[in-house]
Amino acid sequence: MTATDHGGQVAAAVHALVSGTCRDPHQVLGVHRDGEGVVVRAWRPGASAATLDGRPMRRVHDAGVFEVRLAGAPAPGYRVTYEWEGGGTHTVVEPWSFWPTLGELDLHLIGEGRHQRLWTVLGANHRVHQDVEGTAFAVWAPNARAVRVVGDWNGWDGRAHPMRALGASGVWEIFVPEARPGHRYKFEVVGADGSTTLRADPLARATEVPPANASVVFRSSYTWGDDEWMARRAASRPWDERMAVYEVHLGSWMRHPDGRLPTYEELADKLADHVTDLGFTHVELLPPTEHPYVPSWGYQVTSYFAPTARHGDPDGFRALVDRLHQRGVGVIIDWVPAHFPRDAWALARFDGTALYEHEDPRQGHHPDWGTLVFNYGRNEVRNFLVASARFWLEEMHVDGLRVDAVASMLYLDYSRREGEWVPNRFGGRENLEAIAFLQELNTVLHRDLPGVLTVAEESTAWGGVSRPVDAGGLGFSQKWNMGWMHDTLRYFSTEPVHRKWHHDLLTFGLTYAWSENFVLPLSHDEVVHMKGSLLGKMPGDRWQRFANLRALYAWMWSHPGKQLLFMGAEMAQEREWSHDREIDWFLLADPMHAGVRDLLRELNRLEVEHPALWTGDTTPAGFAWLDADDREHSVYAFLRSGPEGPAAGARPGGGGVVACVANLTPVPRHGYRLGLPVGGRWVDVLNTDEERWGGSGVVQPEVTTDGTPWQGQPDSAVLTLPPLAVRWLVPAGR
Repeated sequence: MTATDHGGQVAAAVHALVSGTCRDPHQVLGVHRDGEGVVVRAWRPGASAATLDGRPMRRVHDAGVFEVRLAGAPAPGYRVTYEWEGGGTHTVVEPWSFWPTLGELDLHLIGEGRHQRLWTVLGANHRVHQDVEGTAFAVWAPNARAVRVVGDWNGWDGRAHPMRALGASGVWEIFVPEARPGHRYKFEVVGADGSTTLRADPLARATEVPPANASVVFRSSYTWGDDEWMARRAASRPWDERMAVYEVHLGSWMRHPDGRLPTYEELADKLADHVTDLGFTHVELLPPTEHPYVPSWGYQVTSYFAPTARHGDPDGFRALVDRLHQRGVGVIIDWVPAHFPRDAWALARFDGTALYEHEDPRQGHHPDWGTLVFNYGRNEVRNFLVASARFWLEEMHVDGLRVDAVASMLYLDYSRREGEWVPNRFGGRENLEAIAFLQELNTVLHRDLPGVLTVAEESTAWGGVSRPVDAGGLGFSQKWNMGWMHDTLRYFSTEPVHRKWHHDLLTFGLTYAWSENFVLPLSHDEVVHMKGSLLGKMPGDRWQRFANLRALYAWMWSHPGKQLLFMGAEMAQEREWSHDREIDWFLLADPMHAGVRDLLRELNRLEVEHPALWTGDTTPAGFAWLDADDREHSVYAFLRSGPEGPAAGARPGGGGVVACVANLTPVPRHGYRLGLPVGGRWVDVLNTDEERWGGSGVVQPEVTTDGTPWQGQPDSAVLTLPPLAVRWLVPAGR
């Protein structure tokens, strides 16, 4: 190459740099061989003069490009001082002499969609690079014409820090020594369509407090104190253990008297105290990921790697998780890979093309929520989502993900009319790419992070949601039992005089109760959008409404499956939940409301004391109907035991058995004969009609069998069934 050719290339590169279209600023800036020496070029828009470590530099372009010739190359970290005609100077460590912070293996894995710790190479990573402290920025934008990083350190001037495209990977990168933790930043993306937009970092680990939406450079300094918990988690099978989940929206669980939101640290002890007092094993947080739209409750996510800044920084969130772990409480978060919002500063058409979403609106538009659907067939998009899931479980020590809206992912025609969806390659309605993504997600998480939970909110009859992937399933640990929820609430909302016509609503769920590993959810979705509160759904006068609610909870805790209850339900909240205020703690001054809370505490205590109530959750052997057909009196009776079955469980040392009987009318039933697997005395361990809960006090502390075989059992006893109540009985002394 002749000197003229080289000079022409440099001139062209300088022109591209100044015009904002340079794809590799390092090609012209920084240190370059020039004969027997080197030439060092620097760039600061608008500067009139510059010196490199005291050596004057020549201005080679009026826009602010400078160069100096040296005998040898300065070490990375050299400083340039810029001056402006109007006065003022600024000294910076130049970013143009650093090697890329991503290696060839990183780029290869990103392209294949297999970079399991994507957040360590993309986004903003504050680190020491080539012995210099700074922040490595990297973003995937394969169709962009140019990408610049802007932030507090460069006056939000996109010209100052253009990024370089790393080959054909689609990744743009720059190491900026000036950028430090606490600095706000965005990517200025010149899209394939010629548009220029400021974009939040898809892999930001911290954000501004909404409604501001810049990303924030963050480096964690948190020291975890939950080593014992994490070691125990890795050796556990939580889906086989006792599990009672308290679902929480952090922004409305508790607030300061003036309405301010509490910090993560302020929530930590209060939430841990409440949950441990009531005996719940886990909290489940509505999506804690950053979201600008408050009424979405977190389900319209714009930052998949950052906890919301409304309650503090990411280390504050770590402190919340840590505190709960140290108190013996697991943490599940809602996670939303089904869709994302259209905000022009977030993921939508990120590089001027449909990058994270599908171009075709029949695939890329979500008709229910006005959002966009991820393109699960794209390697980098799958990688982004799997890495997000892994980040929360690995870096933030979260114990499980409840995956939102799985049904909308599985079906190409979900909420779409004929002609509004594109069939799969076989002509079917199944979203094969989403299925493969979910299987990959669960395979990776359960392989690499043993003991974590993945829970599907899946509302259809899709088979094998919680079956292992190698057995043809989706690989989730558990599935929300939406059918049980709908049928149970419909039944309990019915006036007792009409319940005999709806008897099967409570029995039908037992025909499929073991087809999946089920969670029984009474979630936030049931107490919003004009649905009222759970107490408000109950029929009858005030006493009957509370009695029905107590019976509902006892029915739920005795039914096969794990329990999930949304905050406020533990105190029988009367108003519908609102995200704009805290739950109605003042209700606990009323004995009826306090009685519901105390009953829930007792239900959880009894589950610990009587493992028969949960050890057989996943096998039909742990459940036996005694009376499923007394529709005339709306009475149900059954036995709960471990997987060895009721007969074995009733024997001394057999693991225990609990007889559960429900009278779901407001009339006491005298002379009800209940079949039992073993003779002798049986004692009440629970009666939801006790006066201490707010009941009428129809109690029968114990019964004795009389040798009469009944309901398929070798013995039986005669009971008085209290009105609108559930009783649990166990053999005396066992």
